[in-house]
Amino acid sequence: MFIILAGFFITNAVMGEMIGSKLIQAGPFLLSMGIVPWPIVFLGTDLINEYYGRDSVRRLTFLTAIFITYAFILLFMSMQFKASPFSPVTDEAYNKVFGQSMWIIVGSLAAFLSSQLVDVVVFWAIRKRTGKKLLWLRATGSTIVSQVIDTFVVAGIAFWLPGKISFANYLSLSVSGYFAKLLIAIGLTPLIYLGHIAIDRYLFKGHPAEEQHGH
Repeated sequence: MFIILAGFFITNAVMGEMIGSKLIQAGPFLLSMGIVPWPIVFLGTDLINEYYGRDSVRRLTFLTAIFITYAFILLFMSMQFKASPFSPVTDEAYNKVFGQSMWIIVGSLAAFLSSQLVDVVVFWAIRKRTGKKLLWLRATGSTIVSQVIDTFVVAGIAFWLPGKISFANYLSLSVSGYFAKLLIAIGLTPLIYLGHIAIDRYLFKGHPAEEQHGH
């Protein structure tokens, strides 16, 4: 079960880096395409936190940061080779997409590490006060706090600092992204409960109902 959760966690984190350079307009929101996989990362964070404890989340966070760095190195190396005249993807198109993705990776590494560690602290602070009750509160509450760091840091390093967008658009992108992530986090709450039910049935089948999470 941990391998499955970790696989979803790492895959969505790496894909968030790859597709995050594309900006979209969704109603009133100006968003990065990274809005799709990153909420799943935080969903995975909450489930791993609940069943395997804060140390597991921290170790998985640092491991994912290493894989993201590895992806950064591969992208950088691939951009050093000239495309063949027969290549359907030109150097200009390739470097424009993945060159911007490299800025996303730099911003995301800083934001990912800091926001994940904050998420863990807030999650366990709420759980310490509420016990196993109010799952929605610790899941959503930790996301509300951590996403402030994640959203504003990523957009700042990836888009504003390299001069890709203006400061006004940076604020619009960050604020829109933050509130969109909050809406998604709230919308994912039923999935957290479904995930708990599925994991309980898998992990604790044949064991007493009072089995403790986090072991």
